[in-house]
Amino acid sequence: MLTTPKLKFTHIYIPGIIVIGLGLFIDSLYVAQFTDHGQNITNALVLAVFLWILWKSSKVTRFLMLAGVPIAFVGEVTLSIGLGMYTYRLENVPHYVPLGHAIVYASIYYISKEPWVRQRQQSIIKILYGIMFLYSLLWLIFAQDVFGFLCMVIAMLLFRRFPDTKLFFLMMFFMVVYLELIGTYYGCWVWPPIWFDVFTWIPSANPPSGIGAAYFLFDASCLVAYKIFNLQKWQRLRRFQSRRYAQ
Repeated sequence: MLTTPKLKFTHIYIPGIIVIGLGLFIDSLYVAQFTDHGQNITNALVLAVFLWILWKSSKVTRFLMLAGVPIAFVGEVTLSIGLGMYTYRLENVPHYVPLGHAIVYASIYYISKEPWVRQRQQSIIKILYGIMFLYSLLWLIFAQDVFGFLCMVIAMLLFRRFPDTKLFFLMMFFMVVYLELIGTYYGCWVWPPIWFDVFTWIPSANPPSGIGAAYFLFDASCLVAYKIFNLQKWQRLRRFQSRRYAQ
């Protein structure tokens, strides 16, 4: 019989979830009607939450967050400004975005560590897996979101290749759904109607339903950075993760 353990990490991920919604609203087209400083306010709020989570996190998570910021910045500049995959409201890369990537990463990590979640891991995976497929399928049918559906298929293939990542990345998938729906609704950024605004044979919704699959690359890049700078600790971490996911 399952017990109901106390949630241990709400002080880390709840501020992260809140600042995403609040910060995107402040940087929205609506707020821009009243002030030109919305993005700067969001930058300050996100930085404050980033520092809070950084302070409360473990050494490993702290390193991954700090490594994630420049990785996310390079990725954002390349994909948004360089390749035009999506465009931010002011046609820049807001300072809060790379910090936000790190906040999302840490938030999902600590949600997935909650004893309540660990106890119900397999059930949560099955439920989220089904919702993920249905969500992307509906966007494909009703919004012609071929790009988003393809991203979802890639995510499913990666789950088969790396089965111990399912819980983390399914939760990440829906965190990205949350921030993408809010961000595009408020006009903080926009996705073109076709992939990279070039490939007419790959139509896309705004936002693409399965774009959370891109976080596989972000996660892999952060872990590679950790491995390079902390080889022995990396080996211990992988052994620990193997034992944890085997439970």
